Amino acid sequence: MNPLPKDHRLSTDTDDGMVLIISGPSGAGKTTITRGVERSIPGSVFSVSWTTRPRSEADVEGVDYHFVTDDEFEKMRAAGGFLESAGVYGKRYGTPRSWVDEQLKRGRLVILEIDVQGAIEVKKHVPTAFSLFILPPSEEELLRRLRARKREDESVIQKRFGKAREEIAAARACGVYNQFITNEHVDTAIAEAVAAVDVERARRKAGTSLHGARYTR
Repeated sequence: MNPLPKDHRLSTDTDDGMVLIISGPSGAGKTTITRGVERSIPGSVFSVSWTTRPRSEADVEGVDYHFVTDDEFEKMRAAGGFLESAGVYGKRYGTPRSWVDEQLKRGRLVILEIDVQGAIEVKKHVPTAFSLFILPPSEEELLRRLRARKREDESVIQKRFGKAREEIAAARACGVYNQFITNEHVDTAIAEAVAAVDVERARRKAGTSLHGARYTR
């Protein structure tokens, strides 16, 4: 398919493109909140990461992830094709740079669900990205949620719990996140996230913060 001409606009295009980063530890509910924000804000799009992890029966290509081989991933990375990439539990994940760039040109709200290290990397390239971190109500509740999923044995749950504590500490220390949202009730947390995005976009339209997002090389 030929790319659209640079000056071509669609009926859904706007002038307030923005990268939205949503992070949070396993069990905090970040994916549910991310999808809730996507449904609630017109013109928002979810960035589908590339991954080398195997595709499960429940996975949908192009919706959950783009599933690629290690060689394909490495070629993309070496060519500078990822806005950020990371290894998690022996598998690799990356955010496609060109797709994000195109969505920003179309004025979309581009939602990235990535971890703290990915958020730090994205902010280096897109300093105007707006970042939210989802917190559990308490460590006790986080552990309860991890156990309630009934996906893993207790040893794995404890590892995830320890990693979650580390990620929360890193998020607080890194200075990347604009707002922390405690997910005690998911509908309330989604509404809080949507409100935060609306306020930031209104500020940018009013000229009180940097307008639009541009890559730095």
